[in-house]
Amino acid sequence: MDLTQLRYFLAVAEHGSISGAARVLDIRQPTLSVAIKNLEEELGGTLLHRDARGVSLTSSGQVVLEEAREALQTLERMRARLEGLESGTVGSFEVGCNESLGAYFMPELIRTFIEAHPQIEVSIWNGSSDLVRQRVIDRRLDFGICVNPQPHDDLVIVKLFRDGVEVYVSAEEPEPKTTMDALARIRRGPLVGARRMVQVQDLIARFESDEVMPARFIDCGDLHMVRSLIGRGVGVGLLPRRVAHTEGPGKLRKLHRKLPAYPDMISLLYRGDLHRTRAAMVLKEVLVEHGRSLRVDDPREGSILPPE
Repeated sequence: MDLTQLRYFLAVAEHGSISGAARVLDIRQPTLSVAIKNLEEELGGTLLHRDARGVSLTSSGQVVLEEAREALQTLERMRARLEGLESGTVGSFEVGCNESLGAYFMPELIRTFIEAHPQIEVSIWNGSSDLVRQRVIDRRLDFGICVNPQPHDDLVIVKLFRDGVEVYVSAEEPEPKTTMDALARIRRGPLVGARRMVQVQDLIARFESDEVMPARFIDCGDLHMVRSLIGRGVGVGLLPRRVAHTEGPGKLRKLHRKLPAYPDMISLLYRGDLHRTRAAMVLKEVLVEHGRSLRVDDPREGSILPPE
């Protein structure tokens, strides 16, 4: 059905005459008459009573009037919503985040973002970096914040900052004077970490190779629990720098600068065919800007340098 015919019909119904509607629509009267006739033929009914005084609606015409008004109003609402989605800061998005990143990456970003963009809804999904990456590929997440993501043909990967998993102890412990003293401290243990992490597995393998792996290893899946245990003086912990320096019971410090560490790259992921609405681009830029604001180069804690 031609929507122009419905608009013409509404004009005729509102003005009570074909000639009056033609003047308002700025079209020729015969053109309007043909359009109304075609509409009646398409719908299979008579819509107008015609006499010398003008036109009036038949019962069928009254039904078409009511339905046409509703249909055109729905169409206008649809156009307005699409315009808002395409060019306005309106939309709904889901961002995936590696569990260990969530506690320090998301809170400040979300707080400031919802204040600045109240019409953009953002929800957060937590999981491992591999799961976040896969859900972005599968279009189940709009964006992902991941540690060391593997490339994929469908993904855009934006490097944000470097981090790394290193050896931490409670700040209340005495500092080892030499690397050998630090290795002896690791050997005493216990060693606490999340064995599921590739970074932790790599460091354990190095400790075993150097024959400093302690007899007791406490496997803890939650990194903030690892941080809490180390802060309470339980032992030596393997933690990402950012997690080690988040708030929690007891301050931590790196055991020794010359101990092995596993470097990490934190990146933003999204599909190359992401629907680039204005709201999506606003969120993407905020994620990038916030991520890159977390770059640090602290000589006391080792370098977390910007990407090359």
